[in-house]
Amino acid sequence: MTDAKPSLSEDIGKREKSYFIKMGIRLICLVLAFTVPAPLPVRLLLFAGAIFLPYVAVIGANAPQQGPSHGPDVEDSGQSEIPRHRREIGS
Repeated sequence: MTDAKPSLSEDIGKREKSYFIKMGIRLICLVLAFTVPAPLPVRLLLFAGAIFLPYVAVIGANAPQQGPSHGPDVEDSGQSEIPRHRREIGS
């Protein structure tokens, strides 16, 4: 296992899969809310799922990539600089 972040295409694929799963659950909630003869609290719960799941799905799909955090010795400045704890004497 490596500390490297996943590739962009892997990250997008994971986010798309999560989005489609959440939207599938939303569709099921919507269909059940209209077709199943259930008590009012159950129907309201299904409608709430159908209403709020798109928001959760979009926020999750647009969330930044969660990679391993760097320790305090490493600066993430975007430059190819040797971290302080790895510098050799005289450099």
